[in-house]
Amino acid sequence: MTQPTPDPGQVILIDKPLTWTSFDVANKLKYACKFKKIGHAGTLDPLATGLLILCTGKMTKQIDQYQAQEKEYTGTLVLGKTTPSIDLETAVDAEYDTSGITPDAIRDAARQLTGEVTQVPPIYSAIRVNGERLYEKARRGETTEIKSRQVTVSVFEVDTTRFPEVDFRIVCSKGTYIRSLVRDLGLLLDNGAYMSALRRTRIGSFRIDDADSLETFIARCQADRQPQPDQQPQPDQQP
Repeated sequence: MTQPTPDPGQVILIDKPLTWTSFDVANKLKYACKFKKIGHAGTLDPLATGLLILCTGKMTKQIDQYQAQEKEYTGTLVLGKTTPSIDLETAVDAEYDTSGITPDAIRDAARQLTGEVTQVPPIYSAIRVNGERLYEKARRGETTEIKSRQVTVSVFEVDTTRFPEVDFRIVCSKGTYIRSLVRDLGLLLDNGAYMSALRRTRIGSFRIDDADSLETFIARCQADRQPQPDQQPQPDQQP
């Protein structure tokens, strides 16, 4: 009996749409493109967009390798307000006076959050504690102790021209929570902050400019799977 040829797999770069979970994207591709095995390398929050790496077939063995690579993000934070989730998933729960905050103070706070940083992940995160996601506990109003972690922030650039909105670019190691950096920047300013937008632009050497939209990739893979019409025999040529 002829054995089926193992799927060598592929690496897929997708520009994740807003409000989609990383699992949503993987699940959509699995059924739309008939992938038997697919996984994503590094979760993006539903309210973030940008580069999502997915691996199929034998390439799923490389997922940990891609997850470990350096990440780059761009986004916007808002000073003077906080939300429990540190983003737009939850409503504003406190407001602060931002009149005393200067551009130099914001840049200094960003510098203090550059290098080897100890951070506490947000309560609204996908980390598992006792087998349950933290965000599930948070949505029930429960509190729990969250262990801090060491991460590396290579770049934390800020643009204050739209203050109290502050645009940023961050380059960081695996496991870094951008929302935690936003929260901690607000705390360093004796103020509050939440993230209003986030986009992942790079993972290692993979860039968002090389990614497909979900619709474009699905259309291409479905077209590639269409059976080709049988080639019609050509009539004999008469001399």
